[in-house]
Amino acid sequence: MYKDLSEEKKHVSVLAKEVLQYLSPQKNDVIVDATLGLGGHSSLIIEEIGKKGRLIVFDQDKENLEKAKENLTNFLDQITFFHTNFENLAQKLDEINVKEVDGALFDLGVASTHFDQAERGFSFSKEGYLDMRMDRSNGITVEEIINSFIESNIADIIYEYGEERKSRVIAKAIVEARQLTPIKTTTQLADIIEKVIRGKSRIHPATKTFQALRIYVNRELEVLEKGLSQAFDRLNKGGRLVVISFHSLEDRIVKKMFKKWAAKCVCGPDVWKCECGKVVEAEILTKRPIVPGRDEMNSNPRARSAKMRALKKI
Repeated sequence: MYKDLSEEKKHVSVLAKEVLQYLSPQKNDVIVDATLGLGGHSSLIIEEIGKKGRLIVFDQDKENLEKAKENLTNFLDQITFFHTNFENLAQKLDEINVKEVDGALFDLGVASTHFDQAERGFSFSKEGYLDMRMDRSNGITVEEIINSFIESNIADIIYEYGEERKSRVIAKAIVEARQLTPIKTTTQLADIIEKVIRGKSRIHPATKTFQALRIYVNRELEVLEKGLSQAFDRLNKGGRLVVISFHSLEDRIVKKMFKKWAAKCVCGPDVWKCECGKVVEAEILTKRPIVPGRDEMNSNPRARSAKMRALKKI
């Protein structure tokens, strides 16, 4: 029987102890939680920064934002909530006249509440409309993509964002199926993929395709670069940036950006003497990504693919 690796029964903040260790929030700090979710990490951070500390949080999912407010009800006077994607981080900080922050956290995992709600369309094991938007007030749905994009574009999305080697076969099957009847639900799409992808695997054949479509719809890789850049620019000297990623595409971007900020020189390999004048901007605190221990993975399967990287601005 296939296992849906995207789905969990309960939302638990991943690498909570490690986040506090590397983010190192201190009394009176101003901290950004760029991915609030249900407020798990934020609740830990705000205990560390004390009553005079300030927390600025972002989430593009309005429902999760409201649930997080309930979970953080004892600290509302210290928290500024923004219902927006973290690609707007700099703009929103300007609106509240915050020029520098002491730390920023990005937890790039998808909240388990998204998978629990069938109507959101994130889980192929639950019958639901093919939506997958984090912010249901904006953007194109997966259903629109599946039923209107040309075959080559669908294949490119599945390959680029899902690293699915059989993307062409899957795209062809989707286009053939939609000519008979529109593909509206998660189970419809999953069944189409399962019929054309054979082979033994512990995960469902639709896993990578669903990941790819979700990433594309929510522009997850594009906004990640923007958000990280803005957060790093706003860090004060000694400020820390902590990022938890859950798949290789995200981690690749984080690693590349961290290396750029920590580099002494960005001249090309053909230049025998440095001419760029690059100044080292950061110290990487995690020479290798931090991953959950066996106990955490056993108690919280959602954590199994998590990788955490951290740096300090200098």
